[in-house]
Amino acid sequence: MLDAKLDTLLAVCEKNNFTRAAEALNLTQPAVSHHISLLEDELGVKIFNRSKGELKLTAEGEIVVKYAKRISALYDKMLEQISDSEKRLTRIRVGITHTAESNIIAEVLAKYGKENSGVSITIITDTINNLYDRLSNYELDLAIVEGRLNEPGINTLLLDTDYLACVVSNNNPLAKKSMVTISDIKKETLILRLPSSGTRNLFASHLESINESIDDFNVAIEVDNIATIKDLIRKDMGISILARSACLDELRKGKITVLPIENFSMVRETNILYHRDFAHDDVLQSITKIYKETAKMYG
Repeated sequence: MLDAKLDTLLAVCEKNNFTRAAEALNLTQPAVSHHISLLEDELGVKIFNRSKGELKLTAEGEIVVKYAKRISALYDKMLEQISDSEKRLTRIRVGITHTAESNIIAEVLAKYGKENSGVSITIITDTINNLYDRLSNYELDLAIVEGRLNEPGINTLLLDTDYLACVVSNNNPLAKKSMVTISDIKKETLILRLPSSGTRNLFASHLESINESIDDFNVAIEVDNIATIKDLIRKDMGISILARSACLDELRKGKITVLPIENFSMVRETNILYHRDFAHDDVLQSITKIYKETAKMYG
């Protein structure tokens, strides 16, 4: 059984309050305080600072909580795998970014699940930093992301290379060009991902490398959902900078135009990240094989 003190710590962090944590755990508030005190004594650190009725983790507390989350996730995974073993079921949790959600990744995972009975796949979409945290904490088995996680114990398998491009309506005059320039883009209304997205940050960093700033562009709308951005582009409400892989279906159907940007190479990798002790090499090989076959269909 997982140490009750760790359960209590995680509940206090989630609720940011001893009393609310006690209610969630069906404990008394003094019992919650006692669990935290015992844990602090056991580890020889102070976990929380209390100021003006607020709880704030100490530097040591941040470390304790990080590993408490991992321990809790591993314990839950152990119970799950024991249960799945009895049912001859393989359960895989895959984290993908919003960009990956809009390209062929979801289709590839669905094909894999359909072709392999006894396999249950859960797809979780989140920001890249949250996916890194979830993978590190063993809340995910795989993360398919645009980039790498330089952390001991995490392996990287290259799935594809992709690049950012200018995406415009077929009715936009730019659609008649073979490529666009930064000056062309400056004249247009931009619909961009949120500042927290990897796509937006990659575009911004490349602008900075040529002494340009995203602040000098007409960013009229910021949207986190890529499907919404593509819908607005089709309606000629603006143009965007997106990963080409996120537009494959629309390209194949001739719904939008994707153009390279002159003197602007925004290439990035799409990788599968996984723990070194991930025991299903056959899953990685199959997903990679299905991905390549599916990518050929989209040209």
